[in-house]
Amino acid sequence: MSGTLLDTVERHTRLAGHNRVAMLLFTLGDKQLFGINVFKVREVLRRPPLERMHGVHELLAGSCDYRGQTIPVIDLAAALGYAPLREVESAHLMVTEFSRSMQGFLVSDLLRMVHCDGESLVAPSGALGFGARVNAVTRVDGALMAVIDVEHVLASIDAGPAELSAQMQRMSEDTMLSPRRIMVVDDSVIARRRLVALFKQMNIECVVAQDGREALEKLLELVDADPAEGVKLVVSDIEMPRLDGYALTRAIRETPSLRQLKVVLHSSLSGLFNQAMVKEVNADRFVAKFQPDLLAKAVLDLLPDHEEA
Repeated sequence: MSGTLLDTVERHTRLAGHNRVAMLLFTLGDKQLFGINVFKVREVLRRPPLERMHGVHELLAGSCDYRGQTIPVIDLAAALGYAPLREVESAHLMVTEFSRSMQGFLVSDLLRMVHCDGESLVAPSGALGFGARVNAVTRVDGALMAVIDVEHVLASIDAGPAELSAQMQRMSEDTMLSPRRIMVVDDSVIARRRLVALFKQMNIECVVAQDGREALEKLLELVDADPAEGVKLVVSDIEMPRLDGYALTRAIRETPSLRQLKVVLHSSLSGLFNQAMVKEVNADRFVAKFQPDLLAKAVLDLLPDHEEA
């Protein structure tokens, strides 16, 4: 990230937790605007020399040295159906950190940062033609801006571990939870599928919501439902359209009928800032994506057993 961008990050952090997010805008080959949460961007550079990697996924443009560390470089333009940028000297490298791993993305032009109201971010219509690798859209100065589902892009290259370890599987089987029903909230279809599959291994049923607003509505509906249909714990992403995970947690804590719910924030965001925000909104736990055993342990720790039910 350039010095100018670094100088403004502190100002942008003050918006988080209030259903607002700072987005870094860029293009991939035409005038279409794309965005990514600025907190996931470590630095923006001119495309450095890339080392070829043989026998790897087609979206991997190569690897490069980044401050003494070798990181993979992903052609984000190719991932979104544009002409590849791996040979384009004017391309930029956007170095990002997701789920405690670092990688670079090739993009065309870096533009500026903008502040987006969470309510303005909505799931894209299929008619827009972005496909599954865009999970939200909004308008910036009248122009359509699409938010990249980076988790989807990364999972298509390396899905990572999705299974519980044998030890955690045994621990789950030995723990008598009541109820075995939780809510999963995530705007990424890939993330939702992985979480539901993970909790199925633990014999835990999931109520699924695609964003914080839908989650809050479902939780309020469940308050008046049969207790057997209720949930005692919410596993929520942080970055989501309409209502983000911070704002959802605030709403849960401010609603008398919901405030006893346990909340685990589960996100690819990391760092000291995020830890501070988790405390500020009074979430019970934060687990970085995607670490099945750590997430399973958090759920086992927080869900009541039969004696407490």
